[in-house]
Amino acid sequence: MNDHLWLSVLIPTYNGDKYLKDTLDSILEQNERNVEYIIIDDGSTDRTLSIIKNYEDKIPIKLFERKRIGNWVANTNFALQNASGDYVCLLHQDDLWLNNRLKIIKEILNDYPDTDLLLHPSIFIDDRGKKLGLWTCPLPAFPKYVNRDILIERLLIQNFISIPAPIFKREIALQVGGMNEKLWYTADWDLWLKIAFHKRDEKIIYYPYPLSAFRIHSSSQTVVRSSKTGEFYNQLNVVAHDCLDRWDVSAYRKKRIRSLAEFSIQVNTILARMAHGKGSRLELIKLLLSSFSLGFLGVYKYLRYSRIHERIIARLKANII
Repeated sequence: MNDHLWLSVLIPTYNGDKYLKDTLDSILEQNERNVEYIIIDDGSTDRTLSIIKNYEDKIPIKLFERKRIGNWVANTNFALQNASGDYVCLLHQDDLWLNNRLKIIKEILNDYPDTDLLLHPSIFIDDRGKKLGLWTCPLPAFPKYVNRDILIERLLIQNFISIPAPIFKREIALQVGGMNEKLWYTADWDLWLKIAFHKRDEKIIYYPYPLSAFRIHSSSQTVVRSSKTGEFYNQLNVVAHDCLDRWDVSAYRKKRIRSLAEFSIQVNTILARMAHGKGSRLELIKLLLSSFSLGFLGVYKYLRYSRIHERIIARLKANII
């Protein structure tokens, strides 16, 4: 891993000049070799391209300038098809890497070369880069491997994996078909689940310390497009129920997780409505109180695995809800 291309970083961009310099600076601070950065620009009309070109002599960037298609998922798949590294990760134009991220990840992968998927927490930041809180994964921590069915079960309740966090084998991402280009909101969640389903003996590691920052702001694509709450709700349902239908576990376990997943989808839909002034905090509180119909164990699992407190507190601090 020390003398060949070990990582491809996929970076879709579009009119991202407000945050892109900070993102590229966080890459520059890593000072790691044998990494390629594949940037797919979707027809930006602001200073995005000029910012990227200012870094081409500092960072090994492969830049593809495309005509506007308005689909970050399709652009990510295009980047994946052009990647050459053993491992792949995603980095969006408004997110950041923390110091020594690549150094730490490389050391883990050197010690555990069979790793298929490596996860870690992220910190929430606002539009000014201020820390809003921690976004963790409810998983057994490194050096233990994470059981594949535990990851699937908990991911079905809620996607707790931030986009800049996972590192995964390129060949696995290609074998599962990359990202679903019809899903503008849940494509990442769908990909994590497809990777988890890929084989029963998947080698999954959760490193329990944050190595990236996920930015919450009102102009992000996911916030802006989540105004279409009907489509938002449908995308969550499609991913959850497709995965539940193919999950090879007992009928009882599947029924319990299905009820938790459906409740979580209702909560997420209300949060999306609130972000656009269409829902109220009272409505959210009433729904959360109704969770007691899930039973004591159901409420415990939802609160523990959804990380609802982390997500709501960060959004309140960012004035998103």
